[in-house]
Amino acid sequence: MYFYRGLPHGTLRFRPFHSMVTPAHLLASNEDQRLAALQAYQVSGDVPFFDEFVRLTGKLLRVPIALVSLVEADTVWFRGNSGLEEVPERVPRKESLCSVAILNEEATVFENLADQPCTLIDPTAVGDLGLRFYAGFPLQTATGEAIGTLCVIDRQPRILAPEESALMRELADVALLLLDLQGALGSTTAPASALWNDIYTAIAGSLTRLDTLAGLLQWEEAPDTPAALAYQASSREEAIVAAQALHQQITSAVQQLKRQS
Repeated sequence: MYFYRGLPHGTLRFRPFHSMVTPAHLLASNEDQRLAALQAYQVSGDVPFFDEFVRLTGKLLRVPIALVSLVEADTVWFRGNSGLEEVPERVPRKESLCSVAILNEEATVFENLADQPCTLIDPTAVGDLGLRFYAGFPLQTATGEAIGTLCVIDRQPRILAPEESALMRELADVALLLLDLQGALGSTTAPASALWNDIYTAIAGSLTRLDTLAGLLQWEEAPDTPAALAYQASSREEAIVAAQALHQQITSAVQQLKRQS
């Protein structure tokens, strides 16, 4: 896991660029192969399950903002967006933390961007949105190319606990499976909606239990009472169960569609 806590005094800080060209320090070492791999996942179409998935991701990790991004040559495409609807669907790569997250194999974490801004991108883009916490996992293909990220964001500083990191890793795998699923579906929307409804139904029980646990937690006087800690532990376990069920359901859907094609 990569934690960014600011750079030493005197370290070069990159100034905003006036063009869409991505600066060299944001290019992956295998950039050409990465962009070639990305082409298979750049399927257009108004498919509902990306926004639904990131909304679910935010719920499981208890954060207000979650995104699935695809990092293109000079832009970042927010394929799924929950909680940050004020930003365009695509932004310059030099303005997005997702451009940094694809450079690392593990989670990229900024615990407090106000105190420790990311100097690899234009910091004003993040500051203007009031973002404080960012955690992003790269979406890596089977051959190792990082084509995008699953990220969670908060406007309050926070940490990413080890169990949350494990959950994000599971959900990042699910996000890549969803991209595979869209590739199998093409740009059609009706089958996608029906499939997502079936997938969502399979985890409905877990989501109900998570809502119940969240309600019980709110009744506790403090977050560190024995009961509150027990509710939090149960919530983490239930979130993992839901993520694993998603993984299984989407894998089955992709395999079924490939057999039919």
